[in-house]
Amino acid sequence: MLIEPIELERGTAVGLKMDMEHAPLLVIRAPRGFIMCGYLNIDTAQHLGDVAVMVTGVSSFDDVLAANVAGTTQAAEELGIKVGMTAKAALELMF
Repeated sequence: MLIEPIELERGTAVGLKMDMEHAPLLVIRAPRGFIMCGYLNIDTAQHLGDVAVMVTGVSSFDDVLAANVAGTTQAAEELGIKVGMTAKAALELMF
């Protein structure tokens, strides 16, 4: 497992990467929420009330930050996060 700081304008997030059999599992955690790859379940995050964003087709932290948001929870939307914005912009709103 790789744990790496992700430096952003508003603060430092924590990136977690675990190599799975066919693709990496990626999560970037900020103080108020997280971005996840398609391995994880946005419906579960919604049920738990988490501020969560999903991106797909990513294999690195840089890919995650450059990707467009494919799904959000209601709690993420309440922070101003919208489907289609970049994950980096969404992550900045989680500080």
